[in-house]
Amino acid sequence: MGSLVVGGLVFLCLSMATSIGLIVRARLPNHHLNAESKDVIRLATAVVGTLSALALGLLIASAKSTYDNAEVEMRTAAARVLLLDRVMAQYGPETDKPRQLLRELIAKRLSRGWTAETTDEPSAKALGEYQDIEAVQADLRSLAPKDAAQRSLQARALEVSGMVAETHWLLVESGKEGLPWAFLAVLVCWLALLFATFGLQAPTNPTVLSILLVCALSVAGAIFLISDMANPYVGLVHVSDAPLQSAIERLGKP
Repeated sequence: MGSLVVGGLVFLCLSMATSIGLIVRARLPNHHLNAESKDVIRLATAVVGTLSALALGLLIASAKSTYDNAEVEMRTAAARVLLLDRVMAQYGPETDKPRQLLRELIAKRLSRGWTAETTDEPSAKALGEYQDIEAVQADLRSLAPKDAAQRSLQARALEVSGMVAETHWLLVESGKEGLPWAFLAVLVCWLALLFATFGLQAPTNPTVLSILLVCALSVAGAIFLISDMANPYVGLVHVSDAPLQSAIERLGKP
């Protein structure tokens, strides 16, 4: 589900909860909303409000951590690709083919996107990314080193290519995680309860209603950011591919 859709649904849910509170307020007897009753309602909702704030803070911290880790992984992947290319360049002209394959792999990654499905599944004319890196590794294994220096470079290239392949499989596995939807659903229920009590106690005038809608929009915006940052390779708030763009410009150079 898209982040904008999630944020919109949360805003709609909170707006409906506020409306329900306003409707119930209009139908309740006056003594149900006297000063003592409102004090009890405020004390009860304070507990739910505290829990909601803690849960929202945890989700924001988790999403930010996921985004930061993805950014580090992007830079690490670009550095490993450049390192692999330079190691193969030092080996000699025998590695021209695997170097070209490596450049094509990065170009394909940049053109096909960042979801696990687009990188892992073959298309009509292109193999999956894991098959590309395996082709590079196969060419590296087929090399016949002439001396100890080339044997050392071959071993190093195979080691780094294994790290590049590991990065791919980490993307595939982490792509299945996403948001803790059960946790998010409970949080939205708590927030809906809070906004229903706001409507229950609020006087029905345009100023109050406008403030409540702005607050609902703000909370929905926070949920949108959490959902978007929990999927750091897609969406409006995503990890920049600038490190790989910079890397591809250096690949294949002598």
